Amino acid sequence: MDSGLVTILVPIVLAVIMFGLGMSLAVGDFRRVREYPKVVVAALGCQLIVLPAVCFGLVVAFGLSAAPAVGMMLLAASPGGTMANLYSHLFGGDVALNITLTAINSVLAVFTLPLVVNLAVGYWDVEGDDGGSVGLQFGKTLQVFALVLIPVAVGMVVRAKRPGFAERAERPVKLLCLVILAGVIVAALLAERSNVGEYLAEVGPVAVLFSFISLGTGYLAARSAGAGHPQAVAACMEIGMHNTSLSLTIALSPSLLDSTEIAVPSAVYAILMYFTAGTAGLLLRRVGARQTSRRISPRTR
Repeated sequence: MDSGLVTILVPIVLAVIMFGLGMSLAVGDFRRVREYPKVVVAALGCQLIVLPAVCFGLVVAFGLSAAPAVGMMLLAASPGGTMANLYSHLFGGDVALNITLTAINSVLAVFTLPLVVNLAVGYWDVEGDDGGSVGLQFGKTLQVFALVLIPVAVGMVVRAKRPGFAERAERPVKLLCLVILAGVIVAALLAERSNVGEYLAEVGPVAVLFSFISLGTGYLAARSAGAGHPQAVAACMEIGMHNTSLSLTIALSPSLLDSTEIAVPSAVYAILMYFTAGTAGLLLRRVGARQTSRRISPRTR
């Protein structure tokens, strides 16, 4: 899929998305760790260690072929996306905690994502679309660093210097990115249209299971760390909704992995996660309502 769409547009889309993320962040978001240290550690531990291990187990259990297997591991290593903040807001989560987790997760992923991807590539011995080697060596890792952290930093500077502009631009930037990202997903699936049915049958069940496990792990880990329901919902969405714009960019970019097969799991997951996260959100809303009624009912007796 070596075309102008991938070479130019996909990295630009990711840069715009990360710029928009940066405009929603402030330095204080990193300091907020002190408010919920156990929750942050539990959530990040799930993201960095538990989910890649779970994903590896699912991929092996379902017998995925090499490229989709690496694609699933790339997805598992990707941090939470901006949609996690929106879903957290819709279903009663602590959005401030979401923003904090997203900020820290995005920084850590720059270092952990290449490690997970290279281990997966080595385990499954994957070749690129051109038959060459695949992996994120030091030079490519620097490109990931530039694609992720530089736009975030610029966005944070814009918010600090021009808060009014940042607030006005937030919604249009999100909408624009969603539209373009949808186009990239369609393009990735069309590029593999001869195999898309086979990929959906192979990757679909793994992606759905991984999504639900990620969502449940985030919620339960936060609750076990002593978090309240809103904070647990935030962790659920942050850990359960991975940044498919990042994983798609890394998979498709000719200067990075350059493999449409590796991109397919992210494209499939990008569609499915809205339904799985919505289902989880509705269930958690009921849980929250029951907890609220239990707190209120003794007072009314």
